[in-house]
Amino acid sequence: MFTNILVPVDIAEPELAKPAIMAAIAMARSVGGKVRLVNVLPMTPVMLAEYVPPDFDVQQRKSAEETLAAMARDSGLAGGSISTVIRQGGIYHEVIQEAKEMGADLIVMTSHRPDMRSYFLGSNAGHVVRYANCSVLVVRP
Repeated sequence: MFTNILVPVDIAEPELAKPAIMAAIAMARSVGGKVRLVNVLPMTPVMLAEYVPPDFDVQQRKSAEETLAAMARDSGLAGGSISTVIRQGGIYHEVIQEAKEMGADLIVMTSHRPDMRSYFLGSNAGHVVRYANCSVLVVRP
């Protein structure tokens, strides 16, 4: 059914991603599929660039890579069945782009309960659901 599954992970809130990761792993195991964990780093605003260390982006990427690698190791999936990637930019745009590039047939992600702001602006999960070219499963924590 679904053999290439993408799971966006916010490493600032790893507990929030666990239900999506567990669902993706269960689906992948049932069909011998693969899971990719993706984290999207925000771009450092130009006006803040002079206030952060020169290697801030490198440090941020390294920390994200280590965190995702640990999550992949803890997943229980064999090394060839799970991978990780770090992207930088707008969250929903980069998630959708990664799904296209890897040929994902499913995106599994968690979503916060909507608040007033997301009713007007839309959440990242909402954007992914609307604009992804593949199926999207939104798991509530």
